[in-house]
Amino acid sequence: MTDETNNARAALREDALRYHEEGRPGKLEVRVTKPMSTARDLSLAYSPGVADACLAITEDAEAAARYTGKGNLVAVITNGTAVLGLGDIGALASKPVMEGKAALFKKFANIDCHDIEVNETDPKKLAEIVIALEPTYGAVNLEDIKAPECFEVERICKERMNIPVFHDDQHGTAIVCCAAAVNALKISNRKFEDIKLTVSGGGAAGTACIKLMVAMGVRPENILVCDRSGVIHTGRADLTPDKAVHARDTDARTLADAVKGADMFLGVSAPGVLTAEMVKTMAKAPIIFGLANPVPEIMPDVARDAAPDALIATGRSDYPNQVNNVLCFPFIFRGALDVGATEINEEMKIACVHAIAALARAPSTAEAAAAYSGEALVFGPDYLIPNPFDPRLLSVVATAVAKTAMETGVARRPLADVEAYRRNLLSSVFRTGFAMKPIFERAMSVPSRRIVFAEGEDERALRTAQSMLQDGVDKPVIIGRPNVVQDRLDKMGVRLTAGDDFEIVNPEDDPRYFEYWNSYYDLVKRDGVSTDLAKAMIRTNTTAIAATMVHRGEADSMICGLFGEYGWHLKHVTEVLARDGRHAIGALSLLIVDSGPLFIADTHVHESPSAEQIVEIALASAEIIRDFRLEPKAAFVCNSNFGTVRQPDAEKMRRAVELMEAAGADFEYEGEMHVDTAMEPKIRARIFPGSRLTGAANLLIMPNASAASVARNLLKTVGVGMGVGPILMGLGGKAHIVTPSTTTRGLINVAALAGG
Repeated sequence: MTDETNNARAALREDALRYHEEGRPGKLEVRVTKPMSTARDLSLAYSPGVADACLAITEDAEAAARYTGKGNLVAVITNGTAVLGLGDIGALASKPVMEGKAALFKKFANIDCHDIEVNETDPKKLAEIVIALEPTYGAVNLEDIKAPECFEVERICKERMNIPVFHDDQHGTAIVCCAAAVNALKISNRKFEDIKLTVSGGGAAGTACIKLMVAMGVRPENILVCDRSGVIHTGRADLTPDKAVHARDTDARTLADAVKGADMFLGVSAPGVLTAEMVKTMAKAPIIFGLANPVPEIMPDVARDAAPDALIATGRSDYPNQVNNVLCFPFIFRGALDVGATEINEEMKIACVHAIAALARAPSTAEAAAAYSGEALVFGPDYLIPNPFDPRLLSVVATAVAKTAMETGVARRPLADVEAYRRNLLSSVFRTGFAMKPIFERAMSVPSRRIVFAEGEDERALRTAQSMLQDGVDKPVIIGRPNVVQDRLDKMGVRLTAGDDFEIVNPEDDPRYFEYWNSYYDLVKRDGVSTDLAKAMIRTNTTAIAATMVHRGEADSMICGLFGEYGWHLKHVTEVLARDGRHAIGALSLLIVDSGPLFIADTHVHESPSAEQIVEIALASAEIIRDFRLEPKAAFVCNSNFGTVRQPDAEKMRRAVELMEAAGADFEYEGEMHVDTAMEPKIRARIFPGSRLTGAANLLIMPNASAASVARNLLKTVGVGMGVGPILMGLGGKAHIVTPSTTTRGLINVAALAGG
């Protein structure tokens, strides 16, 4: 290794150890999911109430999925004999890997997971340990157990256990590999039943890949397998029973012999075993999957030089087409658990294969693009399988698996509505999904909404436009230089053409320039704006251009604010659109927290609103909240609890509450109060019995924009809440001003709110 490589490796080691050590050591914790703050809570959670849950399970074993976490709990079990590329490092040293696997289950599929490291190398004894754990878990993921022992452990467990047992090193690799193969064959116009396959590696992963490839249609007689001793053929006397099934009557003795004329090479063995010279002897457009990690059987650039038309995949994240088990295992377990499957059968694996492959052929999403900045996520030789952060994996793969489990008779709790299940999973990926559902439904019911993006050259705006076009009901309008917009679309791998697929407004040279600056001038000429200044604004200020388009009826709504300061955008928006009695009332922000949606106002418009303005903000906020199909429960918050503090903000909030009844408020409200009083009914009942507010507030009206903005940003920054908005109130949905930190998903949410 070079000094540079050694230094990089040392830095990575230091960062990795710090990552695992800082804060709470490790990567996992256990959280209580039910209230346990009172004696009554304890009597329900433990003695005597817990006995009722126990008795219900004795009467019906399936009740365990209703009254305990078993139905969403997976055990990741290893003995540490084949850990990553580290080999037999023992059970204890494998724990960071198993914790990581458990974290992936939670991250990608919201599955709870225990990592279990067992000091037992005897396969029969290890299997007995796993079997004894069945009452605790809904499924078992065997991990990093060396071959051939892993085959015996899994076989025994599957025979005797009535829950899914899945050795991910075998089947996860096989599923993702086959998904990539499906698409490689599609691109090269071949079929499984016609290809000649050469496999390097007869261990757990190789064996599982071969078995699944055969199930997909590859003819066993067209498969040659090589291990360290060369081709596995019928003349060898050193074969274990697991390898003997791969033996063929052939004259080939070396890997070089085996790959001649092969359509596909699958490597699950060792670095560098496949050479460029060997690749040159393969069939045209060879499929080369070198999955040894970190150094594959052949480096992709070497394979590409030898066969420029090759279709290549590796196990590495720094090359296209990473065969990564995370594309499979969280989602196949999610589907299996949700229907109470007794096993993960071959049909479920094949359904998983086809679901993953189909997803790669579908247009990519903003979330995947954000996670893989700079990569063109477009189906083709460099994009055979989706990337792990594609948020659709959960809904697509888990639904396919659950449906197949039902069809093959292994589901103990069949789904009543498969499509509703799919939608529910998709919503759960984006934490904003459930709260935003009514807004998206309303947006979909209004065809041909024309939404203009002031900062149209920004990738987030282009991704949002792409999403709108895919839904097929909206018409995005992009303000930007056509050559810049098209260049960015091409780099993003988005197959859209500026001007053809969507309307584009070129601020440097648009034929409507004369009309726009005249319209703008007519609106602002009494505000000290000259004709020259109006011309300059419509040439350079995209926010003013977007507002003018909305005013002229050429767009239904506008979105701006991806860069710059909120107040600056607000000035230009209101000088054009605050007409006919409309004015900017306030900005409402939504945070999705564990307890549900929480709205905060006014976060941006009025730095210190009057009591009358606060009432107006509350009434407008309540109207927006009802658009979310929620009933507003407003709390007027400050540093006073019902008169405990006599201070200007407290007096203002008290006065606002007094004005609410006269203003015709038809929803629950109360104040002035502390935030904890607003959110905790028990505290409120103790401090102020008989409050008009029931339950927890879902709308916090703040005394000033600084307090509102701090609360909003704090909840977002510490990861407690996912933000939506800000939602500009008072202009009838004709304009929304986002902030520079807005993500593409946030922009999609705001676009759904626009125009209504």
